[in-house]
Amino acid sequence: MTASSSDVRDLHVDGARLWDSLMTLARVGATPRGGVARLALTDLDRQGRDLVVQWGREAGLAITVDQIGNVFMRRQGRASALPPVVAGSHIDTQPTGGKFDGNYGVLAALEVVRTLNDAGVQTEAPIEVVFWTNEEGSRFVPVMMGSGVFAGAIALEDAWAARDLEGRTVREELARIGYLGQRPPRAHPMGAYFEVHIEQGPLLEAAGLPIGVVTGTLGVRWFDCTVTGMEAHAGPTPMALRRDAMQGASALMQEVVAIAHRHPPQGRGTVGMVQVFPNSRNVIPGRVTFSVDLRNDDDAVLDDMARALQEAADRLARASGLQVALTPVSSYPAQPFDRECIALIERSARALGLPCQRMTSGAGHDAVYTARRAPTGMIFIPCKDGISHNEIEDAAPHHVEAGANVLLHAVLASARPC
Repeated sequence: MTASSSDVRDLHVDGARLWDSLMTLARVGATPRGGVARLALTDLDRQGRDLVVQWGREAGLAITVDQIGNVFMRRQGRASALPPVVAGSHIDTQPTGGKFDGNYGVLAALEVVRTLNDAGVQTEAPIEVVFWTNEEGSRFVPVMMGSGVFAGAIALEDAWAARDLEGRTVREELARIGYLGQRPPRAHPMGAYFEVHIEQGPLLEAAGLPIGVVTGTLGVRWFDCTVTGMEAHAGPTPMALRRDAMQGASALMQEVVAIAHRHPPQGRGTVGMVQVFPNSRNVIPGRVTFSVDLRNDDDAVLDDMARALQEAADRLARASGLQVALTPVSSYPAQPFDRECIALIERSARALGLPCQRMTSGAGHDAVYTARRAPTGMIFIPCKDGISHNEIEDAAPHHVEAGANVLLHAVLASARPC
């Protein structure tokens, strides 16, 4: 079948097949509360990768793994020399993650290929399904590692050397699970990139809309903050004589939130991870380390937020006598997406009769880095109550299908049916 003998405008994905794939992958690392714990480069990640690769091979796709473990699954086009139109996301999860974050984007892209196979539609440009390594940054930092190396924003050697809390490196774990490829990430071509994702926020659901057309993402600054005081007995030590690292740390944590409130509407400030030493009930904490996540859609404002945090840390150190160390961990600027990709996604949604609105993503995605290499666009669908990074994360099957259909037609138009 060719485009001249069949109207590709009538193509739709198999929503039931896509849903079944999502639920099958969700069994790998399933948690008792209905979520998924499949951290990057663990044995469970290997099982998830192997399953998706198996599905790719069954769909006739050629598999390539690069040196950071990014997996590209290629459907050949008539003009094989053209750079591929790529769609995908990630399959690693948070420790208490859900079934849809990332996984949906990969399996929706796979469903696009399956749909084109079923219809016998050939495209001029090749189409590739990708899943990127360590997008979540839960086990290894920096976040969005695989796409960051692909874009040249993160050095391969630095990514390989990153260690988890048990001292294992990314390179060691890639080799151990069998996904340390040979192809240099920067050598892989890309003509355009599309990613469909749950919104991870409440706006689409509140508006009653099935599709969000993402215009770009917030910039991010990540820090590790360590406040050091002195351990002492909780009973005999008077309050005035304490060097309590927890009290200093908690004051600075509140300042993180206050800084975000001073920069509405896109200011964000989060403390998500805290480690206390010695972590004993009757010992005054001598050291507290915590993470800081600052975001804004304006890079200059985000720089101001970061400076305000450093100034607050310096004031705390002077006033309390505690040692306060603020260390940058990861950062990327606010990233606008390609105007033509945005317009193409909008046209695809409207042609399918799906109401949509333009919106900014508050979360980081692999699309942030692919936008440095190729024209990039993102599609959002609602998630229940706007909840994500949580085991109760959920999405409606008809929204899952709708987003995949928009992806199908955006990819198809970009790859050009022939």
